Amino acid sequence: MAAVLARRVSGLLRPLAASLQAKTPQLCRFSSLIQPPPLYASAAAALRGPLRGAVCQTPRYNILQRVSALVPSLTPQPSRSLTYYSLKKGKRKSVKSITERFMRLHCGLWIRRKAGYKKKLWKKKPARQKRLREIVFCNKSQSKLLDKMTTSFWKRRNWYLNDPYLKYHDRVNLKL
Repeated sequence: MAAVLARRVSGLLRPLAASLQAKTPQLCRFSSLIQPPPLYASAAAALRGPLRGAVCQTPRYNILQRVSALVPSLTPQPSRSLTYYSLKKGKRKSVKSITERFMRLHCGLWIRRKAGYKKKLWKKKPARQKRLREIVFCNKSQSKLLDKMTTSFWKRRNWYLNDPYLKYHDRVNLKL
């Protein structure tokens, strides 16, 4: 049984051997200083001892960790860069990309332009260009998320001269 287990483990470690060949000496240079060499009392312990050392020497990596070392763009990046405490004044900061892309109406709704309304217009038909120029409302969950990512400055009411969104700022029978 120990021989079968030894073959299985060595078979599992074989694909890792090529990718970790350069890293293994640096990882295990001081392993003899940390752990004393095992003393084997029986034949089964002698068989298990080298296996334990082999598994200890090669760290386990999943496929994403192995490939992400080669392609750094595959490492998952955080999606929202919300600053809870700034370095200068210790205040919460708004996410700049939200204040540039979205507009908050006073009723709590957020509006945005459709994606790609400025991109590659030469290959889009006029009907599609008109559709992309439309302004759409964000749904309830998106509006709540955008409220969390902005400060109270962006939630206050603004009065603009000839505001095209004036009739949308106040909504009746709207539960948000």
